[in-house]
Amino acid sequence: MFKSVKKVLTIPKRTIRLWHGAARSSKIALTLTILAVAVLAILGRMWMLTEHQNDRAIQKSRMQPVIFVPGSSATIQRFNSLFTTLNSETKESGTHSILKVQVNSDGSLSYSGHLSSSNRQPFIVVGFEKNQDNYPTIQADAQSLGTVMTELQSKYHFRNFSAVGHSNGGLIWTDYLENYYSSNTFHIKTLMTLGTPFNFSESSTTKKTTMLSDFIDGSDELPSDLTVYSVAGSDDYTDDGTVNVQSVLSGKYIFQKKVAKYTQTTVSGDNAQHSKLPENPEVVNLIRELILDNKAGRPGESANRAKKATP
Repeated sequence: MFKSVKKVLTIPKRTIRLWHGAARSSKIALTLTILAVAVLAILGRMWMLTEHQNDRAIQKSRMQPVIFVPGSSATIQRFNSLFTTLNSETKESGTHSILKVQVNSDGSLSYSGHLSSSNRQPFIVVGFEKNQDNYPTIQADAQSLGTVMTELQSKYHFRNFSAVGHSNGGLIWTDYLENYYSSNTFHIKTLMTLGTPFNFSESSTTKKTTMLSDFIDGSDELPSDLTVYSVAGSDDYTDDGTVNVQSVLSGKYIFQKKVAKYTQTTVSGDNAQHSKLPENPEVVNLIRELILDNKAGRPGESANRAKKATP
């Protein structure tokens, strides 16, 4: 009888070995889990400290860059003449440093120039290798602009900025503000568009393109404290040789009653052709007086003209 009981109570050595192996595996798994949690906690803490340092740097930053976006088929050199003019006027008080960023076709970024930490309003140009004149490209470039803005902030720790867009560059800024801009991250003070065709080539204000309709539908997402200046060029008050004035004026359907201030003005004369708008003396004066801190030149003349053109 006792022999049979002993036989029943005997546990195979194979089973005992399996239990021991399972116990060791459990200990190893527990140890690995604890190590993984500890590593994640350390990495999380490091990330929080880095983010906190970045936030403090952004809050303390005095830098408020002016960011320029050229139009379709234009390169990052588009505003060189404008920068030369503006910097020639501020030699005594210090020139604006210039950084240029190109978004390549593969999505990579190429940098040239530099930003000086002593500049309060440096110039940044963001251009795109893919810059065809069509709505899908404008949408894609606006998304890329969002990526560039995030990288620029991580590098240079700014929150406040102003923006200038020539031609389709103004459309890219509009799409960006409606779809990718966050007031929790950035604060845009002023947007100036130069010869921007908000209704593409359509000259009738009653015929809205898909793009204009989309911009109108998304206009509730625009920053409510934004100031917008829309500048049209004209040889004969119908077009600037490329963009119809009525298409530029269509911007009012997007911005009016959605932003803090929307002002439309028209410049005319020999230098009012579409490609020459960034170098037009009146436009230079508008940028100087309405965006930049320095008030050199003809005080008040362009600003007063712009105010009179407010719809």
